[in-house]
Amino acid sequence: MTDALQALVEMSHYLGDPKRTYAILGEGNTSARIDRDSFYIKASGTTLATMKPTDFLAVSISKVTAILDDPSAGDADVDRVLRESLLDSSEKRKPSVETMLHALLYQYDEINFVGHTHPEATNALLCSKKAHEAAMGRVCPDHIVVMGHKSVFVPYVDPGLVLAREVRQRFRDYVEQEGVLPKAMMLENHGLFALGATAAKVTNITDMAEKVSRIIVGAYSLGGPRFMPDEDVRRIDTRPDELYRQKVIK
Repeated sequence: MTDALQALVEMSHYLGDPKRTYAILGEGNTSARIDRDSFYIKASGTTLATMKPTDFLAVSISKVTAILDDPSAGDADVDRVLRESLLDSSEKRKPSVETMLHALLYQYDEINFVGHTHPEATNALLCSKKAHEAAMGRVCPDHIVVMGHKSVFVPYVDPGLVLAREVRQRFRDYVEQEGVLPKAMMLENHGLFALGATAAKVTNITDMAEKVSRIIVGAYSLGGPRFMPDEDVRRIDTRPDELYRQKVIK
């Protein structure tokens, strides 16, 4: 078993641990880069808490992402492409429905691991009327250090091909406008995507997202959160000591 696959199994068990309430049953999906044109993705219907190395399927990035530019593609085409993208042609299982979304993220070399979960407090915010405000605001320095100065917010769209296209555009817009890659994507009425160079970065981002979501939920009950002003957020995001902490936090 490769180091990446071992780290992916451990990351999946962490995110799927029932005590953390990030994902239950078949919820969520995880993945890890193999090389420039392939990655491991959770097989559809498997459970994060009990994933085995054999529960991850190796797929081609280029074969998966090609369908994003086909305006005539429908559900049947998605199913066909997902099966054709499998590196093992004898594999009978199906990759996760979100394989296309993971694949487009791996077009950025800095991303090696992706964890998608449905954390309780985070989804309490993302399923609320304050979803956009709550997802984009920052409430304390450690929130910024771990999750960056801003996240990508994606309004609800149909999971699968439609969602992947929407995420691709919003991800590109973010990179162009902010000049950096995001660390997290917040999907309205859906859940959280944590992105990182290492599996530990993904679990750290997920942990922090859920902690600050609990804080924000509590703050709304006390009259509303006091989100940090943009200038204070930018100051934390660029301070040398905080940049150092970003690097040393595994």
